[in-house]
Amino acid sequence: MTPGAPSPPGARLAAVLRQLRQRTGLSLAQLANATTYSKSSWERYLNGRSLPPRSAVNELCRLADEPAGHALALLDIARTDRTDRTEGAGPTRGASDRQRTITGTDAPATGFAVVPTDADTGTGTGANTAAATGPSETLPSGTDHTRAVPTGHRRANIVTALLSTCAVVLGVLVLTHLPPAHREEAAPSPGPAAVTGVLCRHAACQDKDPIATRCGAAPLTLAEHETATGAWIQIRYSQECGTSWVRMWGAVVKDRVEMRVGGRHGSLHSARVATRDEADTYVHTLMGVAGPGTPVQACFSPAAGGEKECVTART
Repeated sequence: MTPGAPSPPGARLAAVLRQLRQRTGLSLAQLANATTYSKSSWERYLNGRSLPPRSAVNELCRLADEPAGHALALLDIARTDRTDRTEGAGPTRGASDRQRTITGTDAPATGFAVVPTDADTGTGTGANTAAATGPSETLPSGTDHTRAVPTGHRRANIVTALLSTCAVVLGVLVLTHLPPAHREEAAPSPGPAAVTGVLCRHAACQDKDPIATRCGAAPLTLAEHETATGAWIQIRYSQECGTSWVRMWGAVVKDRVEMRVGGRHGSLHSARVATRDEADTYVHTLMGVAGPGTPVQACFSPAAGGEKECVTART
């Protein structure tokens, strides 16, 4: 695929969108006036240079008097393909970046003079002396460190210490005399449990549809294989549901895909392309329960006959 060219799923979507636009009989300018998207946006969508939002697909299908399901399925495939390519080529942070993150804030500053505790007041003066002398100035050896700190700074330290002590005492008194009800109200309440949205888990998902149960909302792709005929098969896995399934696209009518979960004697599911719309979009099997490390095999059988092609992965 040349740089800037649409991916195969994106090209299929763009071809369908162009057909729909031709059916409306509208020019690009007229299409922009009839929808909420500009002429330049439609030009990108129809040429496959960018993927349209779902609302744009819905508006075009409405103008063409065509159900949106077919085009939206193509859009989902194109988005999945783009996401897989992006995740596969994503950069990783190097060791030098991590080192900068650690040392950039944790390393102590150097060159500041450290002065012992002031014997007259009992309060530390190191920070104040460092600020007064500057980062590169140090006190000469043999100097009386107590006298090296100006009198004004010692008085300021005494006042600061007294104010801090008063603030601490006042805070203790306030907290001590708070009614019990107030302290209970101040305690943070636990947040609500997270709502995941899936409708089944593990054994309850066996032999069920991944889309209807919402297990297909954010699955992992364990393996992907392009067959000799140009069809693609993917092994999908939902960590939340604990299930796997297989989907196939780019196939022709009567192409078939099978999935076996759990080895030779595991559960078997299959899907077959029955219509032209399914051939243009995708089909998927029902789900099988798959715990960590479970082997999952997907096999493609072409409608025209020929050798079966299989791919295997582990959850």
